[in-house]
Parts: sequence; structure tokens; C-alpha cells
Amino acid sequence: MSKHEDSSVVEEELDEEPKSIIISMISQLTKDMDLSRITFPTFVLEPRSFTERVTDFIASKCDDPVQRFVGVVKYYMSGWHIHPKGVKKPYNPVLGEFFRSKYAFDDGTGAFFVAEQVSHHPPITAMFYHSPEHRIAIEGDLRPKSRLFVNSVGMLLDGYAKIHFLDRGGEEYLVTYPNMYARGIVFGKMVLELGEMSTVTCKQSDLMFEVEFKTKGVLWGSYNQIAGKIRRISTSEVLYDISGNWQTTMYITDRRAHGSSSRPEVLFDSKSEHVVPQLVACAAEQEHNESRNLWKHVTRAIRQSNLNDATTYKSAIEEEQRMQAKERESSGVQFKPRFFQLEIDGHYHPQLALKDIPEAPQAAKEKIVNWIFAKPDGTTQDFERPEDDPVVLAAHKRS
Repeated sequence: MSKHEDSSVVEEELDEEPKSIIISMISQLTKDMDLSRITFPTFVLEPRSFTERVTDFIASKCDDPVQRFVGVVKYYMSGWHIHPKGVKKPYNPVLGEFFRSKYAFDDGTGAFFVAEQVSHHPPITAMFYHSPEHRIAIEGDLRPKSRLFVNSVGMLLDGYAKIHFLDRGGEEYLVTYPNMYARGIVFGKMVLELGEMSTVTCKQSDLMFEVEFKTKGVLWGSYNQIAGKIRRISTSEVLYDISGNWQTTMYITDRRAHGSSSRPEVLFDSKSEHVVPQLVACAAEQEHNESRNLWKHVTRAIRQSNLNDATTYKSAIEEEQRMQAKERESSGVQFKPRFFQLEIDGHYHPQLALKDIPEAPQAAKEKIVNWIFAKPDGTTQDFERPEDDPVVLAAHKRS
């Protein structure tokens, strides 16, 4: 492995105490068992909730349909390199937990985001993103399933994201996810890998991107390698090959070109990429079940390496959720999501339908802000003291 490749690997070596806890926990489980109901020890938790992790993906557009598709592929693939230090699992969101944020782009435009835990068993996180000036919307849901293997834990990322280019006559991009693996949980160093296939499909443009996230073999191979193709759906003609390392640099090769123009070009370089931070209201402005407010004591304890306090706070949140579930059951009340609703296609969609959002950017902003950021007292959240995005800050420090 080269020095450059080694620096891109996300790995972590556990102390003896936490590693012994993992081994003890694993000894009580069976291979291929679903871990969605298992409480993980706090030292393997990433200090943020999964409801805000889905904001790592954004999309872009341009005039040419093929290049527009390439742009979507680029921004989808570039999102995977944003991660915290070490091998961490986000907190399991509690039912009704939500995360909301906004973005302020360098060109003066912006975007809004909301994610909500709409189901606990099975765990489902629904999400919605909208940029009024760029007329881009993203909706989808994530249904992670954890699996235990011999020396690794896998998170199978079922679900989808659908990207809408609202000024392109209903053009939609359907995205499916790869799986995540934490290797070396019993012996060796813990390493984060992505594996299996992921796709981006646009029927309106007759284009599809299929990419394999390659896992490293036991005796050979490199970490974080990808191999993908952009092709026509109708003819299977391959237009581009995409290769490289999803953590550092990815390349694109035009299969239709000849001579020097057919050489690989850089599609994405993490060292030169500008990461736009999310703007999130401070904890004092957040409601009780808003992600960063709900988990703030756990987060603080983890960052201070105080695992005892982190476990105590985490257990208190989980006990509160069990009590609320019992109360709903005894009173015959069903949980109803705040921002999303289950529709006949079996997926959760935003209660604010795309057709109800005005085309004019300012009117769209007002509609979205009043829906996402409204507080129980009728006011909206104050963003005068937004929190820094810890993962974006970490990404800048690494680069």
C-alpha cells in the first residue's frame, strides 16, 4: 500500500477495555444477526445522529443532459469522503427525532434540509432538501440494517434518494446506496469500508451510473477503490468509466473520445473540494427531540472521552423512549411523523408536496422556512448563533 493510499484509510485502534466490551457483546450474538435492536457501547458511536448524516449529499446541474448527469454523479460520489475521525457509528435516532438545517452558498443562494426518524422498528429516516434559487429538490428515506459478521459489522443501506430538477420538465435521478462495513472489530485495527453496488438512474435522460465500491481482500488489493460506468439505458452504450479512490481522488474517462482526449481526467479531488457547512440553530433554540439538542450531553461526554457519563445519558434517552412507547401503546395512540407521511408507494414523502412550493425563490423560501423551522409558539428558529458543523470542520482539518 502506498503512503498516499494509507493516509486515506479510515482506521482506529481500540484500547483494551472497549475492545473487550465489543468481544463480550459479539459472543452473545450469531453471524448474520440483525443488530438494529442492539445497543452499541458509546465508544463506537459517532458524536452526531444519523438523521443529520444524510445531509452529506447535494446535487448540481448544468445545461447539457449528459454533463448534468455527470455532475449529479460527481456530487453523489464526493459526499462519501466527509466523515469524522476514526471508525464511528452515528447514534441510533429515536422515534420522532428530527434534524433541520440550512445552507448559505458562496454565490448568495441557499438551501434547506430536514430529516426525521419516522419509524423505529424497522429504523427509517426520511429526508428532504430544497434549494429555491437552483430549483433542486431531494427526497428519500434510509432504512439501515446492521449485520454481524466474523470480524466486522455491516450497515446495509437500504432506501433511496430522488433528485428533482424542477426546471427540467420533471427530470428525476434515483439514487441507491452502497453498504458500510467496520472491519477489525475483534482483531486488527478497525477500518471503515464501503462495499457492493450503488446506482444513479435518470430515465428522462436515458442514463444510468453503476459503481462498485470494492472492499480490500485479505491478502491483496487496496482500500476505498471504485469502478463504475455511465451508460445509455436503451442501448447499454458506455459513455464514461469512473475509477479511483472515493476518499481522495476519482477519475473519469470518456469512452467515446480518441487519442489524448480519452485519457482519465480528475472528477473529484478531496484536497481541493470546498465543503459548505450546515447552519444549525444553537441548542437553546432547538426543541427537545431535535438531534443536536437531544444528544448534546452524550456528544459532550464522548468528545471528553468520558464513556461512563456518555453511557448514562444515552441510557436515559433510551429509557425515555421506552416509556413513551408504552404510553402510546396503553392509550392506543399511533405515532405520527411531524414532517413526513407514508404514501401508497410504501415510502415516506414530505408533507409539504413539491407541487405546493412556489416557483419564485423568495416565495418558496418563505413557504419552506415556515414549514421546516416553525416552533410550537408560532415563531421560527433563530440562526443568529448557528453551531459549527463538527464533521465539516474535521474535513477541512484533514485537507
